[in-house]
Amino acid sequence: MSAVPYRATFVRLLGFLRPYRVGVAVSIVLAAGSQAAQIALVWLTGRNVIDRALIRHDAHRLWVTVAEIVGLGVVRAALMLGRRLLSGKQALDVEMDMRSGLYAHLVRLSFGFYDRHQTGQLMSRATVDLQGVRFFLGYGLVFFFQNVLTVVSVTVVLFFFQWQLALIALAITPPLVVLAYRYSHVAHPTLRDVQQRLADVATVAEENIVGVHVVKAFAQEPAEEEKFRARSELVFDQTLRANRQRATYVPLISFVPLLAQAAVLLVGARMVARGHLTPGSFSAIFLYLGMLVTPLRSLGMWIGQAQRATASGERIFQVLDEPEEIADRPGATRLGPGPGRVRFEHVSFEYTPGRPVLRDIDLDVPAGRTIALIGHTGSGKTTLTSLVPRFYDVTAGRVLLDGVDVRDLTITSLRSAVGVIAQDPFLFSATVRENIAFGRAGIGDEEVERVARLAQADEFVARLPQGYDTVIGERGITLSGGQRQRIAIARALAVDPRVLVLDDATASVDATTEAQIRAGLRVAMEGRTTLIIAHRLSTIALADEIVVLADGRIAARGTHSELVTTSPVYREIYEHGLLEQQFADAVEATGDMEEVA
Repeated sequence: MSAVPYRATFVRLLGFLRPYRVGVAVSIVLAAGSQAAQIALVWLTGRNVIDRALIRHDAHRLWVTVAEIVGLGVVRAALMLGRRLLSGKQALDVEMDMRSGLYAHLVRLSFGFYDRHQTGQLMSRATVDLQGVRFFLGYGLVFFFQNVLTVVSVTVVLFFFQWQLALIALAITPPLVVLAYRYSHVAHPTLRDVQQRLADVATVAEENIVGVHVVKAFAQEPAEEEKFRARSELVFDQTLRANRQRATYVPLISFVPLLAQAAVLLVGARMVARGHLTPGSFSAIFLYLGMLVTPLRSLGMWIGQAQRATASGERIFQVLDEPEEIADRPGATRLGPGPGRVRFEHVSFEYTPGRPVLRDIDLDVPAGRTIALIGHTGSGKTTLTSLVPRFYDVTAGRVLLDGVDVRDLTITSLRSAVGVIAQDPFLFSATVRENIAFGRAGIGDEEVERVARLAQADEFVARLPQGYDTVIGERGITLSGGQRQRIAIARALAVDPRVLVLDDATASVDATTEAQIRAGLRVAMEGRTTLIIAHRLSTIALADEIVVLADGRIAARGTHSELVTTSPVYREIYEHGLLEQQFADAVEATGDMEEVA
């Protein structure tokens, strides 16, 4: 993912406020009102309390002014409350919009994108980075405008009271601008690296949580702890660097306004002593100067917040700018009725340019026929079947479903017609019923139970604590491999696909479970075009015809009796599988693996 230019990122971040521009404007008006009230409070304190009430010993004026101050204080508090409530809602609205947009884009991105990026990196963008942007857009900008209004209005008032002192106060502006500019340029790359390091930590954590069984099985807890510690130390080092930059520039930015305060105090006090300025006016000027200094001193904090938000925005836009490699073409049509004929016409494919995985595949699968795809690891079996539901697009050639190029079909209608059952199916942490009905909205309970019976899953589901309403663990961890596989078969049957893709669906289960799954597969395959990726002879036996792949090409095609004599690749796979089957049968008969070996 390429980097997004800094200024362009900042402008795009502001674009998320467009739907809430009225609310932002109201927030700024409320902030301006609260600042106006504060200016009026200082005016009343200097002119009325000191010059008129205290110096002239006017008790009535004092009580009136105190009442006015209390009233203004109530108004200011109400304005601040409204501004904070409105800003808080805007911040959450913006975060919601960004999170929804990011998620919607993520689910539309192709498999190729996820092949190239780590889950932890993406999760970090959807959580930590979004929060940083939300805080800036929701609060930081309002504070910025409030501070700008404060500086402008207080400067005008200072000139009204005493223009010489106002010029002294404004003399700090050039060095502040230089410091702020320098800080913004050194802070941005550092804070961007901090966000990247945090994502690296999230990646390690996510991988170890998901793969905890592997970590424990190989007793790699100390090694993974050290890896996590190393990534965390990189975050620490980079964050420490950012803190050093902040520790250097923020005190300088805070110190420069103090010089102005000292100069105004010295000159103003001399003017009061000489009678050129009243004590009340001097007090008001000094209080106004405090109001002016506060936003200037917070300039470094605001710049740091803006830099962090922009760094987070860059990482978010890197995802949002990723093209949808697999998307509906203009004018794409829905798949019409058909028997389910699949044809590969001179199909070639490569994940990485210059490294072909499939080469000139020409294969016709008649409707309702079952084809077994076999070959050594890396021969291109899974890749070939992934082209049918258009998980990837061909590099050359065409894939046709019932005579229509799959690229000319809407993705929704295409994938509703193709059911995929993987070797290690993914199940959600939801009820059995919800997992089976996942691909078909509105399916009734009777239909869920019917397809479960077809998939040979009804019997074990009935034994679960709450039956079909039993919540299974994350990724189906509370179920056995065979049970997960049968629920996956039922899920595929629920959408009533015309084409089934079985990716080594019985490879990781025992012989008894395999027989149960195979019984479910026979029912699932009935009347459907089926592509089976198979290694076991029992699974290959389900096929009407066998296609042998080697080095991304079709090496042979035919029935078992034909290929065992004509295809060296098939004969090698068959003989190896036969030895495995004989070994498994002997172990099952004797119960002693060492004796059989």
